[in-house]
Amino acid sequence: MAKIDLRKYYPDFYTNNCIIEVPDEVAALMDSYEHAEAAYYLRQYRHKAYYSLDRGDGIEHDILFVSLSPCEIYERKVTVEQLHTAIAALPDKQAKRIYAYYFLGMSKAEIARAEGVAVNAVKDAISRGLKNLEKILKKTM
Repeated sequence: MAKIDLRKYYPDFYTNNCIIEVPDEVAALMDSYEHAEAAYYLRQYRHKAYYSLDRGDGIEHDILFVSLSPCEIYERKVTVEQLHTAIAALPDKQAKRIYAYYFLGMSKAEIARAEGVAVNAVKDAISRGLKNLEKILKKTM
């Protein structure tokens, strides 16, 4: 059993010395946390890293996630609808393979394995489907 002074670890809470006995593992853990915190403050001082975006006041969230205007939201919705309509106008195999590759994130080899065809057949169908998709989208715009 080791003896520790709680005032050393909690100076704001304990104004007088308060010595208690704790298991050796707890004392070692408290010391390791104290050393890690001291190392952190030293790195912060050396690199002059006094400010952080991880403050918790939302500044980091606002920078990463820009809110869209109502116009942009409507534009995206119309674009997605046009895209789904154009994919539905493709031949069945091309539409399924494009959907599996781009929307479901399957690789061309996985699609070929699932359908029991060669990988080249899937590659050709996707490339032909993209060309057809481009033609369809150009007509609608």
